[in-house]
Order: sequence, then C-alpha cells, then structure tokens
Amino acid sequence: MSWDNNGLRAGFVVPPMPSAPPRAPADGLRAAAVALLNLCGLGLGYALVRRWGLMALCWVATAILLFVALPADPDGVPGGAVVTYLIFLGLAAVHGAVVGLRTRLVWPPRAWVAGALGVVLLAVPAGGVVLYDGARDEATEAMLIDRLERADKLVQTAGKQPFATAQADYRRSLAVYQGLRNDHPGSRAAARVPDRLKTYYATVGSSYARKNYCDAIAPLKYLRTVPRTMGKQALGALSTWPDDRLATSLYECASQSLSGGEADWTTHFSDLLSTFPRSASAAKVEPAVKAEVDKAVRQVDGGDPCAAVQRLDSLGTQVAALPGEQAGVAAALDKDADRANTTADSGTYACGVDQYKDGNFDEAITTMDDFVKNNPHHKNRARAQKIAIAAEIAQTVPAAGKRLPTTASGGSISVTVKNDSPDDITVMYTGPVTGSFPLKACGSCTSYSLSSTLVPGFTPCHDNGKNYPQRTIQLPTGTTYFVHKARSGTGKSPASDTAKLRSGYIYTECAYTTSFGY
Repeated sequence: MSWDNNGLRAGFVVPPMPSAPPRAPADGLRAAAVALLNLCGLGLGYALVRRWGLMALCWVATAILLFVALPADPDGVPGGAVVTYLIFLGLAAVHGAVVGLRTRLVWPPRAWVAGALGVVLLAVPAGGVVLYDGARDEATEAMLIDRLERADKLVQTAGKQPFATAQADYRRSLAVYQGLRNDHPGSRAAARVPDRLKTYYATVGSSYARKNYCDAIAPLKYLRTVPRTMGKQALGALSTWPDDRLATSLYECASQSLSGGEADWTTHFSDLLSTFPRSASAAKVEPAVKAEVDKAVRQVDGGDPCAAVQRLDSLGTQVAALPGEQAGVAAALDKDADRANTTADSGTYACGVDQYKDGNFDEAITTMDDFVKNNPHHKNRARAQKIAIAAEIAQTVPAAGKRLPTTASGGSISVTVKNDSPDDITVMYTGPVTGSFPLKACGSCTSYSLSSTLVPGFTPCHDNGKNYPQRTIQLPTGTTYFVHKARSGTGKSPASDTAKLRSGYIYTECAYTTSFGY
C-alpha cells in the first residue's frame, strides 16, 4: 500500500451517499395489499408506502362523497357521484399496486399481513353501503309517513267543508292512500292505510251521522265508487259500508221532500227502488206514498180544495213514474196513482165551487168545464154545468154570483125569450133556477143603431111581420139574471138583463144587437 504526498492511503475511493433507499425487489403480494388498502377509501395503502399527499387526496375524495350522500335521501346518492368515486377508487388501487410493487412497507413487516388487513378493511365501505341503505330506507319511510300525514290533514280539512267543495281534496287524499298501498306495500305508511280509510269513510259520510240525510246522499254515492280505485279486497267491510246508509238517506230525504210538497222526492225514491230494491228502506216507499195520497184526498174537503186537487194531479203523475218492479211494489204504486188521479178528477168539483164562492168566476168556468168533460157519470156533473153557467153570467153581472146555483128547475111564471138579432145566440139565466139554451138567428133582422135605441118608445121584438126565433121557459118568482151572447163573431159584447119575476105576470125577454153590441 503506498501513500501519496498528503499522507493518504493510495488505492481506496469513498462512494457518494444515495439520494433514496434502494428499491425493493418486486413483490406482487405487497402490490395487492397496497391496492386493497386503497380500496377502503381512506388511502391506507399510500400510508404504508409513505405517500402522504396521495393519502390525503383519498380522504378528500371520500369526504366529498360523504358530503353529497349525507344525510341519507330516499332518492339515494346521485349516480354521477357514485360512478366518479368508484373510478377514483379504481385508479387509487391500480396506482397503489404500481407503487407497492417495489416499495417496502413501513408497517407491517410482512406483505401478507398487510393484504389480510386490506381484506378486513374492505368491510368499511361495504358496511358503509349497508348502513347508508338502511338510512335511505328510513328516510324513505319518513317521507312516506309525511305523505300519509299530509293526506290525513287534507281529509280532516275537507271534512269541514261542503262535499261539493271538498270532493277534489277527497279524491287527492284517496290517490295518496292508493299509491302507498300499491307502490310501497311493505312500508309502515302502507300498513297504516287501512285505519286511515276507516277515518276517511267516517269523515266523508259524516253528514249521515249528523242525520243530515239529504246532504249525505252525494258523499255516500261517492264512497260507493271508492272500491273501483282501492279494490274490494283492500277495503274489506268498508266496500259495503255506504250501502245501508245511502238507502236510509235516500228514503229519509225523499220522505221529507214528499211531505213538504217538493218535486225531487221522485228522484230519490227512484234511486232507492232501483239501487236497493230489497232493502228495508225500499219497503217503506209505497206506504209513505200511500199516506201522502190519503192526506191529499182528505184535503179536498178542506179549506183549499184547489191546492189539494193540484197536489193529487202531481202525485198521480209522479207515483206512476216510480220503478217499483224490482222491489215488488209496482201494482201497489199503480193503485196509489190511480186513486190520486181519480180523486183529483172528482175533486175538481169542490175546487170549482171554492173558486165560485171566492168570486174567481173565470177560473170556476174552466174548472167546472174540465170536471164535466172528465166525469160524465159523476153525481155532481149536472150542478157543475149550472155553476159554470152562473159563473159566466156573473162575469157580466157580478150580483148573479152571490148565490151558488142549485139543480132546481121549472117554476110557475112563463118567460118568453125572442131573438131580434142576425146572430145565433146563447141565452143564459140564473137565480132561483139556472140554465141556458140556444136561439137561432133572425133571418130578416138587422142590428139597430145606438141612436135608435135611445128614442122614446123603442121596442124591439115587436115587428109583427117578422118571425122571431123564441123559446118559453118556466121560472119561479124572484130575481133572475139573463145574459145573451152571440155564439160566433168577434167584437160583440154580451147583453144582460135583471128581471124580478112576480106571480100573475107573463114576461118577455128580447135579444137584439146594436152597432156596438147587444
């Protein structure tokens, strides 16, 4: 060994220090362990190979995912965020495997221990997924319960409003109940729907519970349509809940309208007889109708026979229209209708008498004419004809209507009525007896001028050269009112005469026309 002039030993050189530890031999198990540890989302694989920045990057990515995912939402994590995060974990695993292939681990000393730890730590993201799914399910349940409660409040609010106003809200809440049962059958909210439907039915049908039967009809009819939406199996006993209540409501409401003289009772009774023909309520329809007919029949002899007749006319038509076949009461209803119509026809006489007594002579004429036409064999037909005559006379001579005519006829005094006019006329008279007869026109007679009738000594029906149509009648003593009127033509007013007949005299009545009438 030689030394140089500086005293250093010749032949030895000190190498420079390396900048980094020498790379470890390639180890596939170590690479897999680092990749597995990175898959847990916390970058632990990077921690074991001293890549602290990359580990921090993994923490940031996981934190962003947690920020997006929490709190758990029924719709879950947005798909784009999940895909992005999975791609990031995949890249972290691949990169970690590349780094770990030739980099020694800080800890643990053996690669298989790190691999085992990586496998165990994979439970962290798997457990997180399970926990998140549970949280999302709970969020879904909370959302469904909230939806259920909002529907319940909608029903509660609707129950305080008239059905016509609330019906739309009832339909919306029912759609919610149906959606919970059909779309989320295993949810806690769906399990509560049956109880909610009981409350729903009770709320919609609350008018019935308050005995507001007319108001209850529409909502109860609506409830009978609910099985089309929910299904009979889902509703159970509720599917028939409205039936008896609706039948009762139809009967009670119709009965109230019937006794009150309103017109809509026929609609409700018709619905009842058609929809629930074998119900206890349907069995009460015919007795109720019969009682109302009986009541109107009794009123014909009361203080307002015309109103009773009008009521019977309406009842006859309405009862005849009721569909009693399915309920087995068609024959009984027909009998009630016939009785109403028959009594109305015969009761027209009492109505005409009442109109005559009240001085409504024009109405009395129409009423008695109808009675005579519709009752050809009635015992009062002859008197009704006389009342119609007297009423027509009273239209011209009001004093003639102070007494109700009788069916008396004849008398001891002869009265001859002559027609000195060119028109066919009808002669009507009333007083102790009442009647009428026609007289043909006088062919050779003409109308008199008004001025000629004012001349002293004017005496019609005294031209011996004329053959006056005439008729002699027998009348009793007393005041008799005569009215003559043309049987055709217009602009001709009836003429009247009041005769006070006394025994021992022969009387002549003369009918003639002037240029202004009789």
